[in-house]
Amino acid sequence: MGRRDHWVFAYGSLMWDPGFPVAESLGARLEGFRRTFCLRSVVYRGTVDAPGLVLGLDEEHDASCLGLALRVDERDWPETLAGLRERELTTNAYEERALPLQLSDGRRIEAIGYVIRRDHDQYAGGLALDEQARIIAHAHGGRGPNSDYLFNTASHLAEMGVEDIDMDALARLVRDMIAHRQCKAAKPD
Repeated sequence: MGRRDHWVFAYGSLMWDPGFPVAESLGARLEGFRRTFCLRSVVYRGTVDAPGLVLGLDEEHDASCLGLALRVDERDWPETLAGLRERELTTNAYEERALPLQLSDGRRIEAIGYVIRRDHDQYAGGLALDEQARIIAHAHGGRGPNSDYLFNTASHLAEMGVEDIDMDALARLVRDMIAHRQCKAAKPD
């Protein structure tokens, strides 16, 4: 019996902090979804009282999302899948799906991915960029500042050569808000 490949589609923090052993990593394209800050984070990058905002795959007919396909060795798969489900399905705002990906080397594969549930109360699609920035600049959760999540994701996309104009604009807005807040805090009354 041959090796069975197990793949995970990473489009946000899984790209730079997978939390599991990765046997292979390749650029990948997913059709019919876009990466967007559409999930109110009440655990990792915010709290119930002050939610943060993290990325979700939001279904959109004409959209596509570039990310990474992460291959996991079969021996690591049971523990990896259990860890992913614990991490990604904490509040059931995501739905686990098998997603068809086009890899950068031309192969077509199926990968596990986590898609936002629009019917969930944490869904926050359609927020204006300045509102997203305000939330991200101030929120903090169990895994640290919401802004770190944004900056790490934007940086990783840039390293991959993926241009994301909205993400870059959002990162600039958040940096400006944080700098303004720090400047204001440093001024004596």
